[in-house]
Amino acid sequence: MPQIRPITDLRNTTEISELCHSKNEPIFITKNGYGDLVVMSIETYEREIALADVYKKLAVAEKQVQDGALLDGQEVFAKLRKKHGR
Repeated sequence: MPQIRPITDLRNTTEISELCHSKNEPIFITKNGYGDLVVMSIETYEREIALADVYKKLAVAEKQVQDGALLDGQEVFAKLRKKHGR
């Protein structure tokens, strides 16, 4: 379950840091009852960026499949055999 904390909790940086590292997920910070910031550990940030990159690459690959831009595995091996004579 996501952690939601008021902006005043940022005064205690040690507690927020420990919370970020122990939960391994973003901490949502509110200001006047509305969402304002997201705080997370570097490890969580890097994991989220890596996951977003994977999703982006999958979307590109799916588009290539839909457009017929990718070759069938057998076609690839046939072209390689023809090129290299094996």
